[in-house]
Amino acid sequence: MTDVTRRLAEFAAGVSLGAMPPDVMDRTAMLVMDNVGIALRAHHDAQSTPALIKAAVALGLDGGHSVAIGDRRGFTPTGAALINGALAHSLDFDDTHARGSLHPSAPIVPAALAAAEMAGADGEELIPAIIAGYEIQIRLSLALGPSDHYDRGFHPTATCGVFGAAAAAGRLFCLSPDQMALAFGIALSQSAGSMQFLVDGAWTKPFHVGHAAMCGLMAATLAKEGYRGVEDAFEGKAGFFHAYAPNPVPAKAVEGLGEVWETMNIAVKPYPSCRYSHAALDALIDLRAANDIQPDEIVRVDIGLPETGWKIIGDPEADKHNPQGVVDGQFSMAFCAAVALREGGLGWDDYAGHIGNAKTLALCKKVHAAPDAKAEAEFPANLSGVARVTTARGVFEAFVAVPKGEPDNFLTPDELRAKFDTLVSPYLPPSRVDELATRLLGIRKEDDINEVLRLTRPVPAEVAAAGE
Repeated sequence: MTDVTRRLAEFAAGVSLGAMPPDVMDRTAMLVMDNVGIALRAHHDAQSTPALIKAAVALGLDGGHSVAIGDRRGFTPTGAALINGALAHSLDFDDTHARGSLHPSAPIVPAALAAAEMAGADGEELIPAIIAGYEIQIRLSLALGPSDHYDRGFHPTATCGVFGAAAAAGRLFCLSPDQMALAFGIALSQSAGSMQFLVDGAWTKPFHVGHAAMCGLMAATLAKEGYRGVEDAFEGKAGFFHAYAPNPVPAKAVEGLGEVWETMNIAVKPYPSCRYSHAALDALIDLRAANDIQPDEIVRVDIGLPETGWKIIGDPEADKHNPQGVVDGQFSMAFCAAVALREGGLGWDDYAGHIGNAKTLALCKKVHAAPDAKAEAEFPANLSGVARVTTARGVFEAFVAVPKGEPDNFLTPDELRAKFDTLVSPYLPPSRVDELATRLLGIRKEDDINEVLRLTRPVPAEVAAAGE
C-alpha cells in the first residue's frame, strides 16, 4: 500500500471526537442542518425530482427502512443515499470549499446518514464519520489541482466525493485501516462525473453527487464484507492521481492531516447558484441598495471573475445570455446578475419568475463577464469578484474578495436558521420545522438518526391543520 493511501485510510478509520476541536464538530452539525433543509426543498421543488424518485422505485430501491428526505416511503440504504445525494445538489444551494472547488456535504452527508441507519449508529459516531469524509474528499481535490481536473471535463464534487462517502460510511462500519484502503480501491472504479451538463443544462450534475454517495456506501459495505479492492487507489500507476489530472501533487492530500481541519474551510451558500457567482452578486446587491440603481437605467454591467470561474459561468457568452432552464440559469453569471439587479437578491423561488422573462433576458444581455486580474490574484483561496454597473448618471463599482458565507465571512446562526426556515417552511408546520432544526443542530446527542430524518416526511393534512 502506498503512503498516501495508507495515511488517508488510517486517518479515516481512526478519527474520533476526541481528536478534533469542538468548533469543528459544531460547524459540522450546522452543515448537516443546511444539507437536510436543501434536500427537503429539492424533494418538492426541483425539476429533476419526480423522474429521480420514479427511477429509484422502478429499480426496486424503495421498500426499505432508510429515509429519503421529504418522502413518505422507506427506501433501501443505497436508494436513500442516491436520492438524498442528488436532492442535496439539485438546487445548487449546497455548501462549497473554495480551494477544492467542490461541494463537500452533498455526497458525504447522505452516505453517512444511510450508513448510520444501517449500523444503528448514534450522533457521537456520525459526526466524526462526516468529518472524515469531508477531509478525504477535499484533500483529494487539492492534490489533483481543481482547475486541471475541471479542464479534463471532470466534476470534482463527484469524482472526489465517492472516496469521501466511502470514508464516512466506512468509519460508521468501523472498518480497519486495511479495510478502509480496500474501500478506496473499490471506489476508484466508481469515481465519475462529467461537466458536459454545462452544454445543455442536463440534470446529470445532481445525479453525479447522488451516485457518488451511493457508490461510496457500496464501496464501504463491500469492503466490510471482505470484497477485495485495489490496494493503491490513489498513487497507483492507473490510480486516481495519475488517471484524473496531469500534474497532481499527492503530498497535498496528507499535508496537515489531523491537525489542519479543512472542514472549517467549508462555506455555506446564501444564493442558489454556482459559488463562482456569489462575490459578484454580493457586490451588485450592495451597489444597487447603496445607489438606488434601477434596472431600466442600466447601460452595461461588467463582471470580473477568476478564470476558472469564468469558464464555468461566463463562457460562452451567447449561451449564458439565453438560459433555457434552471440549471442554465444557475451557471450563468449574466442571468444571476440580472435577477439580482431586478430583485435586490437571488433566492430559489426567483428562478420560476425569471427564466424566460423578457425583461430579465434583456438585462441579462447587458451583462458581460470576463477573467479579472484582481479576482485571479485571490484565487483559489477566495472566489472573488468585481462588479461594475454603468448607468446614464454614472459608473458604480465594487470588489468583493470574500463572498458571504465563506469561513471568514460565515453566515450567523440566525442567518443560517433563516435559510433553513425559508427552505423547509412551505412543506412542514412551524413546530415541526423548529423540532427538526433543533435536533439536527444537536445531532451529536441523538441516539436514533432514522428517527430524526423521519421528521422530514410530509405531515398529514389533518395534523398540520391542528397546528402540529
